[in-house]
Amino acid sequence: MDASDQPLDDTPSPRRPLWRRLAPVILLLALVAAALAGGVHRLLSFDALVAHAGALQGFVADNGAVAAAAYVVVYAALVALSLPGALVATLAGGFLFGGLLGGALAVVAATVGATVVFLIARTAIGDALVARARGAIARLADGFREDAFAYLLFLRLAPVFPFFVVNLAPAALGVRLKTFVAATALGIVPGTFAFAFVGAGLGGVVAQEAERRGACLARGGADCAARLDPSTLVSTPILLALGGLAVVALLPVAAKRLRRRKGPAA
Repeated sequence: MDASDQPLDDTPSPRRPLWRRLAPVILLLALVAAALAGGVHRLLSFDALVAHAGALQGFVADNGAVAAAAYVVVYAALVALSLPGALVATLAGGFLFGGLLGGALAVVAATVGATVVFLIARTAIGDALVARARGAIARLADGFREDAFAYLLFLRLAPVFPFFVVNLAPAALGVRLKTFVAATALGIVPGTFAFAFVGAGLGGVVAQEAERRGACLARGGADCAARLDPSTLVSTPILLALGGLAVVALLPVAAKRLRRRKGPAA
């Protein structure tokens, strides 16, 4: 068992007041409410990308490093606040920076944002829940921690689990920080780069939608928003590839369980 997946230290530590443990959660929820009330999530849409594509491309061309840093900060905040729009943000990264750099920036940003959520959840409920775990919950936590990297890698690769849920569950089960960060960063690479490269090839689509949007506005149309159906981007081969990688991630766990069962019999 890897040292990074060992259970949390059982040495008693001074308990912090409840308000101090919940303060980060309250602050995060307040930021989420403010972002939703202010309509920030509406800026993270394909229509917004089309509307501001020229200005964004110009800013990136004139301020490469600053633009990349700003992209990482905005994307990380998007993930930390669990706001909708991660797919569009990943496509935008590929569109603005190219598939390779855009994918790398998105991986860094998503990992940072996920880690923020993980640390807040662990501070508020994780340590306390693990310390009080009994019976089935304790066995679940111990089993998950024993192979935490493989389980987390599976959860990140499998395209069926909501991203924010996978940020919270490991915190409640006492997973080590370095294990969470490593599995998150590695697990989101395939899907993130796949959509970043799709975004890098959207130049023609964005130009076409911008022309259609402009013509609609000139006619005084009521609904001129540019649209992109995400289902057209999530192809069956991509889903099968991610699912296959997720299964591969669990092979070491399955092999370990099989060896354990054969051991007593032998």
